Amino acid sequence: MAIVEIKKNIFWVGTIDWNIENFHGYSLARRGTTYNAFLVMDEKITLFDAVPEKFKWDLYHQIFKLIKPEQLDYIVVNHVEMDHSGALPFIVDKCKPEKIFCSTMGEKSLASHFHRKDWPVQVVKDGESIALGKKNVQFLEARMLHWPDTMFSYIPEDKLLISSDAFGQNIASSKLFDDEHDLELLLSEARHYYTNIILPFSGFVQKTLNRVKESGMQIDMIAPDHGVIWRSHVGDIVSAYEEFAAQKVKEKAVLVFDTMWHSSEKMLKALGDAMMEQGIDIRFMSLKKFHHSDVMGEFSDAAALICASPTHNNGMLPLMADFLTYMKGLKPKGRIGATLGSFGWSGEAPKAMAQVMEDSGFDMPLSPLRVKNVPTHDHLSECRKMGIELAGKIKERVSSQSG
Repeated sequence: MAIVEIKKNIFWVGTIDWNIENFHGYSLARRGTTYNAFLVMDEKITLFDAVPEKFKWDLYHQIFKLIKPEQLDYIVVNHVEMDHSGALPFIVDKCKPEKIFCSTMGEKSLASHFHRKDWPVQVVKDGESIALGKKNVQFLEARMLHWPDTMFSYIPEDKLLISSDAFGQNIASSKLFDDEHDLELLLSEARHYYTNIILPFSGFVQKTLNRVKESGMQIDMIAPDHGVIWRSHVGDIVSAYEEFAAQKVKEKAVLVFDTMWHSSEKMLKALGDAMMEQGIDIRFMSLKKFHHSDVMGEFSDAAALICASPTHNNGMLPLMADFLTYMKGLKPKGRIGATLGSFGWSGEAPKAMAQVMEDSGFDMPLSPLRVKNVPTHDHLSECRKMGIELAGKIKERVSSQSG
């Protein structure tokens, strides 16, 4: 891997994970990811963040291209999660840094992850600065973006914000800057990343964005720990994060299902056809084909989620239970939900799905709909009626948020 100078005397020394398939519980089969680490060459040579343990030698060799490893003075740990700190024990042992900087919660997290009492850990407080020589680093706590220990590092001389997991995307590419990619693709991947990682902490995102604005930081580059570095579209990604955090929705519905003999699928298709006729944009997604994280990616800007599953062993099918458990943990706000499904002799699935969605904070305006065995034309007409009513609810919801 080539090192890349992102600012004068600041180098990308990270690694690219081309073939990773699962990350934080969601699918990366599409694009892989990067683990970005940055080396600042100044009077105090400083490494910002590390990489997973399996890439420890890659990081070591990246550093070695610029300096003798024992010349490393400082390490800044913005976030202790193992995809950014797994290689840390190896690097610390090899380089023997003078100081390791982290947040208050970061100190506790380093201790409970690595149990190394001999490390020269120094806690930095929110707003505190350290001098590297010609460059300075100001620290901003960014708790719950997406761990309690997370902080940002800002280098004012370079107008550079090193933002940990915030503003990231999972894209494996040798082209490290935003203007080397299609902006629409990047924002789509940033939304997908946000929805599957940051969404539960949207309130913290809004507070942190406000604090960055109030601080007067001048930022012309954002360097996250995953994906491309923002240098030409800083305003676009910040505006996108404001939109993601507000959870504004469109006249769109995600129709997600699992099925055994296609009865529940037929019911959902009838509902979806009616919604389309009412002008609602729909996504029709089988859990046998789409990973639960890809469903959530589509759901990120949708006003409604409609779930269909037949009853299986007095409950829903396992893939639906998996999806709803995953979705509940991400805590989407202000959404409409509905459930339906077929059954053979007991019929609990629609009610069980509805209960999970209600517990997750969904507005459930209609009763669960169930059909015994194979739906008739009359049953499908009921599904269509449900779709028309839901379309009206979606339009009301979108209208109310814009008003």
